[in-house]
Amino acid sequence: MPDLYDRLLKLKEMFNSKFGSIPKFYVRAPGRVNIIGEHIDYCGYSVLPMAIEQDVLIAVEPVKTYTLQLANTNPLYPDFSTSANNIQIDKTKALWHNYFLCGLKGIQEHFGLSNLTGMNCLIDGNIPPSSGLSSSSALVCCAGLVTLTVLGRNLSKVELAEICAKSERYIGTEGGGMDQSISFLAEEGTAKLIEFSPLRATDVKLPSGAVFVIANSCVEMNKAATSHFNIRVMECRLAAKLLAKYKNLQWDNVLRLEEVQAKLGISLEEMLLVTEDALHPEPYNPEEICRCLGISLEELRTQILSPNTQDVLIFKLYQRAKHVYSEAARVLQFKKICEEAPENMVQLLGELMNQSHMSCQDMYECSCPELDQLVDICRKFGAQGSRLTGAGWGGCTVSIVPADKLPGFLANVHKAYYQRSDGSLAPEKQSLFATKPGGGALVFLEA
Repeated sequence: MPDLYDRLLKLKEMFNSKFGSIPKFYVRAPGRVNIIGEHIDYCGYSVLPMAIEQDVLIAVEPVKTYTLQLANTNPLYPDFSTSANNIQIDKTKALWHNYFLCGLKGIQEHFGLSNLTGMNCLIDGNIPPSSGLSSSSALVCCAGLVTLTVLGRNLSKVELAEICAKSERYIGTEGGGMDQSISFLAEEGTAKLIEFSPLRATDVKLPSGAVFVIANSCVEMNKAATSHFNIRVMECRLAAKLLAKYKNLQWDNVLRLEEVQAKLGISLEEMLLVTEDALHPEPYNPEEICRCLGISLEELRTQILSPNTQDVLIFKLYQRAKHVYSEAARVLQFKKICEEAPENMVQLLGELMNQSHMSCQDMYECSCPELDQLVDICRKFGAQGSRLTGAGWGGCTVSIVPADKLPGFLANVHKAYYQRSDGSLAPEKQSLFATKPGGGALVFLEA
C-alpha cells in the first residue's frame, strides 16, 4: 500500500487544521468486489468476494466531552456533530454520517453501554460511492472498529463482522453480511469463500494467469435509498415459505431459501427441480400468497412483510428462487475449479461469471441497460467472463481477463464505454482498474 502512508500524513495534517490537535490512532476498512454469488448471502448461501485496495480511513482522537464530531475530507459530505449518548439514526435519509452511527451504535449496544466517550473523527475514503463496492459497509465497519478501539475492548474479527452486519440494518438495509465479513476477514493475496451460520472464511486461490478488472457503469445505486433491494429480500423470504409449505415443512419460522434445502437434505440441483414443481413463473399477488399459506392479508402485512414492502403488489417468487439456487451452485463450482486448477480454468471461471450475469439479468432483474452494455463491451475486448457485481441496478462490473490481454483490454473498454461522443460521463467517475485481493480492516497507532 505505497500511497497509504502519504494518505495518513495528509489526513493527520487535515485533522490538525480541522480540530487543532493530532489524532491518537487511525482505522482502515476496505471495500470489496464480489467475484461470484450475487444476492444470495441474505438467503443463507456462501459468497466469494475479495477485498480491494480502495478503503475508508478514519483519523480519531478521543475527547473528554460527550460530543461526537464527524468531518469528511470530501466537501460533498457536510460535518456532523451529536451527543455520543443519544445516537439517533434516521432511516428515511441515507446521509453519510448515519453509516458511521450504525457502526458506533452496534458496538455500544453489544457491550450494553449507555455512556460513550466523545471523539473527533476525520473520515477519508477512496471507494467510489454507490458503485456496488461497499463504500457504505466499509464506513460502518471502520466506525465499529473505531468505537471498539476508543473503548479499549477486544472482539474477534468474526464477532466484529457479525455486529457490523446487524448494525447496518439500523439504516434499513436488509443485507446478508458478506460486505462486513470480507472487510474484516480479508487477507492480502487471496479471495475468500464466506459461509454463514456460523460465519467462517476459507481462502480461495485465484488463477495466476488472469486479472480481475472492475469497471464502473457510472450509474449510481444507493442501496438504502431504494426499495428494489428490500423487495428482493422479501421475495426470497416468501419463496422460502411457499417452498417449505409445499414440502409440508413447518413454514412459519422459515426465513431463508437455504433453510428449506437444509431441512430437506437435498442438493442445490434438486432444489431447482422442487422450485419448478412448487412455484409458477407468473408473478404472485398478495392474495394468492395468503391462499397458499392459509393466512389473512393482515397477517401477511404485519407478520411477514417488512414496513417498506407492505404495499408491493406483485412478487416474482419462481424467478428469485431459481436465481438463488443456481447462483449458490455456481459459487461452489467456482471454488472447486480454483482448487483443481485445470488448464482451461480461466475459461471455465469466465463461463460461470457469464451465467451469473444472465441470471441476474433475467431471473433476478437487478441489472440495467448500462451494465448490460458494459458487460458486452468487456467480453468483446477479451474478458473471458463479465458480470455485474454488488447488488446491481447500476454500479460496477467485474471481469476476468487473461493477464497478457490486460493493456489492450483497458484501452479498448475505456474507448468504447467511457469516451462517448456525447461526453456524458464525468471523468472522475470513470473507474476502470485491475484489482488484486487486498487485506482486511486495521488499526494504526500514532507513533
